Amino acid sequence: MATDWLGSVVSINCGLTLGVYQGEVSSVDHASQTISLRKPYHNGIKCPVSEVMFSAVDIKELKFLDIQNTVEKPSSGQGAAKEPGFVSAGRHDQSNRTTHPHLTSSSSHSGTAPITVLRRVSSDSRGVTQATHTKKKSVRNRGTGGPMRSKDDECFRDGTDEDLDTDFDFEGNLALFKKATVFSQIDGTSSHSSRAQHHSKQAEQKPLYYRHDENILEGKPVIHRQITVPQHGGKEYCTDTGLVVPSVPYELHKHLLATAGHWGLSLERRLETIGVCSSQMAIRLLGGPNRLTPKNVHQRPTVVLLCGPHLQGAQGVSCGRHLANHEVEVILFLPNFVKMQESVTSEVNLYNKTSGKQVASIKDLPAGPVDLLINCLDCHENPLLRQKSWYQSAADWVNQNRAPVLSIDPPADEQHPTVEAKWTLSLGLPLPLAETESRVYLCDIGIPKLVFQEVGISYHSPFGCKFVIPLHPA
Repeated sequence: MATDWLGSVVSINCGLTLGVYQGEVSSVDHASQTISLRKPYHNGIKCPVSEVMFSAVDIKELKFLDIQNTVEKPSSGQGAAKEPGFVSAGRHDQSNRTTHPHLTSSSSHSGTAPITVLRRVSSDSRGVTQATHTKKKSVRNRGTGGPMRSKDDECFRDGTDEDLDTDFDFEGNLALFKKATVFSQIDGTSSHSSRAQHHSKQAEQKPLYYRHDENILEGKPVIHRQITVPQHGGKEYCTDTGLVVPSVPYELHKHLLATAGHWGLSLERRLETIGVCSSQMAIRLLGGPNRLTPKNVHQRPTVVLLCGPHLQGAQGVSCGRHLANHEVEVILFLPNFVKMQESVTSEVNLYNKTSGKQVASIKDLPAGPVDLLINCLDCHENPLLRQKSWYQSAADWVNQNRAPVLSIDPPADEQHPTVEAKWTLSLGLPLPLAETESRVYLCDIGIPKLVFQEVGISYHSPFGCKFVIPLHPA
């Protein structure tokens, strides 16, 4: 009876671990309870081996997919099919045999004919309906001269690459696509003008998209002129956001600082604030975290400070102290004067507690270029300092050095400045500086809003989230 199975196409379900196999029965061994399939398929994919053997222990379910029997025609005219024997699909108990019913179909042809039955996993009525539909479709294709290809043949046949040797005709298929016709159907007309009008209407109806720094809520229009002064300095600047910052004369600026000092913003507080803000700007100009890191100890930036015996010199010494605290190599140039302001003396004493150097002669300054020069030589009160020999020597050394220059709180001068600065840092409100290529920056020194109002300035802070902002000529 085992020989009746040979050549049959079966489906063997081995559970979730091994999966489902299909193939043609090549051998059945009752003694060892094994069955072998040739040309096997595993879960619908052809196996790389030509034959696979299964044990009855691993088989969960066995289904016949293709059965070829001999159909005899008895005298009654009804076709009767002879069923083959069955093998045990259980564990080790051979007495527990499972009988699988098989569908048979009689053909209108005389004699014998192979019977092809498509068997689904579930043994319900849908399997019978699908098998009947497949049989009818096969007969209809045979009668019209079409290819007689069943679903089993489509699934298990060997050849699947019949037309792969033929090249695809890209140019021919592209020529079938008429762009002008398609676009005219989209636009409703073939004219280019109407198409442009269509696209312009779509652009008008397109919703607005906002950037990450824009507010989607409708608010009041921005007033760009939020600072008004009673005495104009003659020049105006604007911030990156478009706010107008007017310049003020030196006398109004001096009156503003005196009023702030009366309400508690003392000179020591201003010096500390200016030193912190100017040192932060200098560190950013030096490269910031790219230069000042614990791992970059061999490329410390070098800064030379040139200061005079006045308030602007004290501001520069305060900046140098903060730079030295951030591991910047600072060299302070300050000539030996018989009498200096008390603020300068106190700042120098505090600076000497750092690792920074101090020199009194131009000869002791570095011969080669340095990373940054900070100019604090000029004074608002005494412009005659420029005629001193030490000032002229220091200015000549700065102009001969190739390092960029940062000037802190330079005086307002219509003439050409003695020292060419690349950056200029103003305090509170800018002064009407000379027309140079220097980039102007504004520093917030902590003057309250009511102090501005007390001197007649309508003030709204233009700094936002920063303490130092760039200014551009309005």
